[in-house]
Amino acid sequence: MVRLTFDMFYEPGKIEPKWQKFWEDKKIFQSKDFDAKRKKFYHLVMFGYPSGDLHVGHWYNFAPADTYARFKFMQGYNVLSPMGFDAFGLPAENAAINNKLDPATWTKENIDRMRTQLRSIGPIYDWDREVLTNDPDYYKWTQWLFLQLYKKGLAYRTKALANWCPSCQTVLANEQVIAGHCERCETEVVQKEIDQWLFKITAYADRLLKDLDKIDWPERTKVAQRNWIGRSSGRLIEFKIQNSKFKIDIFTTRPDTIKGVTYMVLAPEHPLLKNQKSKIKNQKIVDDYLENSKKKTERQRQQYDKSGVPTGLYAINPVTKEEVPVWVADYVLMGYGTGSIMAVPAHDERDKEFAQANNLPLGSGELIDPKGIGSPQVNYRLRDWIVSRQRYWGVPIPIVYCDNCGIQPVPEDELPVELPKIKDYLPKGKPPLATAPDSWLHIRCVACGGKATREVETMDTFVDSSWYFLRYTDPKNDKRFADASLVKYWCPVDIYIGGAEHTVLHLLYARFITKVMKDLGQIEFDEPFLKLRHQGTILGPDRQKMSKSRGNVIDPDEIVKKFGADTVRMFLMFMGPYDQGGPWSPSGIAGIFRFLKRVAAISVNRAQVTVNREIVTLVEKTIAKVTDDLEKLHFNTAIASLMSLLNHLEKQESVPSQIYRKFLIMLAPFAPHMAEELWHKLGEKQSIFKTSWPKADVSKLKQEQVLYVVQINGKLRSKFTVPAGTKEDKVIKQARADQKIAVLLQSKQVVKTIHVPSRLVNFVIK
Repeated sequence: MVRLTFDMFYEPGKIEPKWQKFWEDKKIFQSKDFDAKRKKFYHLVMFGYPSGDLHVGHWYNFAPADTYARFKFMQGYNVLSPMGFDAFGLPAENAAINNKLDPATWTKENIDRMRTQLRSIGPIYDWDREVLTNDPDYYKWTQWLFLQLYKKGLAYRTKALANWCPSCQTVLANEQVIAGHCERCETEVVQKEIDQWLFKITAYADRLLKDLDKIDWPERTKVAQRNWIGRSSGRLIEFKIQNSKFKIDIFTTRPDTIKGVTYMVLAPEHPLLKNQKSKIKNQKIVDDYLENSKKKTERQRQQYDKSGVPTGLYAINPVTKEEVPVWVADYVLMGYGTGSIMAVPAHDERDKEFAQANNLPLGSGELIDPKGIGSPQVNYRLRDWIVSRQRYWGVPIPIVYCDNCGIQPVPEDELPVELPKIKDYLPKGKPPLATAPDSWLHIRCVACGGKATREVETMDTFVDSSWYFLRYTDPKNDKRFADASLVKYWCPVDIYIGGAEHTVLHLLYARFITKVMKDLGQIEFDEPFLKLRHQGTILGPDRQKMSKSRGNVIDPDEIVKKFGADTVRMFLMFMGPYDQGGPWSPSGIAGIFRFLKRVAAISVNRAQVTVNREIVTLVEKTIAKVTDDLEKLHFNTAIASLMSLLNHLEKQESVPSQIYRKFLIMLAPFAPHMAEELWHKLGEKQSIFKTSWPKADVSKLKQEQVLYVVQINGKLRSKFTVPAGTKEDKVIKQARADQKIAVLLQSKQVVKTIHVPSRLVNFVIK
């Protein structure tokens, strides 16, 4: 008998770098374009942001997802699993300002650091396809995309409300506003209308809503997108202003409640407040209220504090012909509907609260036939996407302004418009790029040759990440964003894995851009991600979300150094359902480490020996279970099945190599380095990942026997076995036929028979 036992001194620090180099040198996992022998599988995790060191919370996205990619690879798919970095954005710019660093340098150092950390996990990423959004070779095509939307009328410039810091003299993103104050200088932020670039995503509202039905996404994510789009059918009704040619248009889904209208409410930005200024009786009160409203962000206004003031204007109810007072209140937003509402306290709780707080009548609850009132209309909560940012570290918008010709797009053959180097990244009443060298800023008009100035705003980073999955298919192409045949071969993405914090914006924007590209004839599909799954959140040992401020962040580098990447990978997958997450547990990771050492310590019999039927059945059952669990991303229960199988194998004097090989193949996606090491210890020359994923032998599963115990009045009297899946009536019949039971039931009345599937039969007798 020849046996093989792996060295008990399991040293992941030695074997993991060895096998990572082996996979890379042999290009084991390199995706192959147009592979005729294998079906393609595009596996994608969400773009990484180069914020600095990774913590295990980041690993929770990358490592389990990599296990799934390896599983699909072993099933025979041509897997594309790329990685890149969403490298533009506010954190780099803030770091540049605070530390007097060039944001490009800060970003590069972080990317280099994160790339090293990611490699330590042992993922199958095709690094030859790496994409960096701050690379001119990439953002040339982001600019090209902007121009396509501009030509199609989907990119336009208009005035829109924005967070404005009076001290920094700049627009702030929502994340730069902390408790209503600028995060840089702590000045109180106000709302200000400024010229901004927008994408007309509202033109695609119906398609974005309808097509949710044809993609395999978590239902809660679909619901969030439906709510964000906010489609509602109703009627547009006119309320004329008393003694005036002006009117208030309101949209309502309940025209039948119009008799109960007791007041109207306008948003602070409503144009009526300007064109009827002379008729507003309490102008000072209204002006003061409007100024205070400017100090609130949109999010604060949505919190609804029931504040408002009367304008002194009155509107005529088109049904009752009665006058109703017109108020202004900042909980009404100009971007939603018409920026005005009819208030019906008898039918709306919020209207009732406002009426009670401001001594307004509650009105009638009488309903009427709405036929003939107003005109049918569909409304959306969705608003157009503001894509311009008054920041430096982003993609320059490819537009020039000519004194004679106005707005002019940069010719496509002049792309990319490269981001110039500047000395001061702080905006001073204008974007930082307004201080760029004259050679960049001032140019000749592309239409008339006259004096022109470049656009000095940059694009929202959501634009960068709205199309990056296309670039992965052909990242070195300098003639097109990607070769059409490669996009057709690889896309759409088969599975997309990432955090639920991107439930709405990133995913909605990527869907919108995909549909635009389809309409432009650039691609042949209109949904980017066929299947989407979210990972949960890893909590610190204190059961709080990991953050540096709490001091509960777990450094993966230290854990890998102590236990190895395989242990960390498996623990993250074993700690709970993948879409839920859980708290970090030092004792839990130690338990996984012990499990892997036990795998390595198994005594293997390399001779051809007969395997007992129970073990064969258990192995086939485990193959079926692990395969099914992996398809569903149920990593924790798959690992539990492997642990159960190991418990049985350890009870054997030695494990036949054919059984051990199947165990290692199932372990490989979870603990790839150890599985590869043990595979080669068995004398194999090729990578374990070149081995096909096993398929459960259904015939052996059907032969599995189930042990039943037979009780009489709850006392054990006998035992017998039947094939798994035997129907209840046959089980009970066999229990009655048992010799011991037949004697005990003779001349007795059975008042009840209890059957517990696969466990017991209990006869209750008098």
